[in-house]
Amino acid sequence: MSIADWFTARESKRYTKLGEAPAGSAGSDVPDGVWVKCDGCKRIIYEGELVETLRVCKTCGFHFDLTANERVAMLADEGSFIEMDADITPCDPLEFVGAKAYTDQLASAAQKSGRNEALVSGRASIDGRPVVLAVMDFRFIAASMGSVVGEKVTRAFELATEERLPIVIVTASGGARMQEGMISLMQMAKTSAAARRHSDAGLAFISVLTNPTYGGVTASFAVLGDVVIAEPGAMIGFAGPALVEQTIRQKLPKGFQTSESLMQHGMIDDIVPRPLLNDRIATLIDYMTPRSRAGEAS
Repeated sequence: MSIADWFTARESKRYTKLGEAPAGSAGSDVPDGVWVKCDGCKRIIYEGELVETLRVCKTCGFHFDLTANERVAMLADEGSFIEMDADITPCDPLEFVGAKAYTDQLASAAQKSGRNEALVSGRASIDGRPVVLAVMDFRFIAASMGSVVGEKVTRAFELATEERLPIVIVTASGGARMQEGMISLMQMAKTSAAARRHSDAGLAFISVLTNPTYGGVTASFAVLGDVVIAEPGAMIGFAGPALVEQTIRQKLPKGFQTSESLMQHGMIDDIVPRPLLNDRIATLIDYMTPRSRAGEAS
């Protein structure tokens, strides 16, 4: 399925229903109920327009969320993605019950996302360059990192190291999955160690931070890339702004924890608009991959 076909399929799924088309629009030419309000400029946008722009607002450049499947379709060459570890599913080691039982949360997240965990990984190629690609899906319990997410990230690194491939990881996460307690926190060390072994082998790791990337994911593998890039306007940090303000009892500056602020303060390497991500990642792979392997990829 091509990227255009993939995004076209969204037209029957994610939209905001309005009673009437916006003033001045050709209402008779547009299907009913296919409008989205931009969180950036508040403009009402035809869903078909977002399909054409990879869900980026033409007016203000606001980047709408993508699911893991959409992100894979956008980044990977058509037909090149081969998923791995799809059968690994989470358990409930603590028999955790809060406002909702953890087992019920897992079932609800699986139904909502169509996946059994918050990360999809596998072999792929990006503009002809072979890579290991891993992408997080925020719909699954805010893409929090529990034991299965940590295991899948670690296996992705180990596969890339074994096959001497660059690895690209796209993050979007609320942090550690506290329903798994200490087991969740251990994934920070586990994934960081796997990233270090990959680096020690002289292989490339490109980390792509999207909105939002927080908590234990930010505090571990997400910021350990050889190159760390982010989409415009992405919120990136450890604790959220509200918690930081409560802790330090001060008002935070405007734009705190945005990718633009992190870029200004040297915390990330670049900000790349979504339509340019494929080309930028391919270029980085060429820069960081030995010439012999670059020749094999082309």
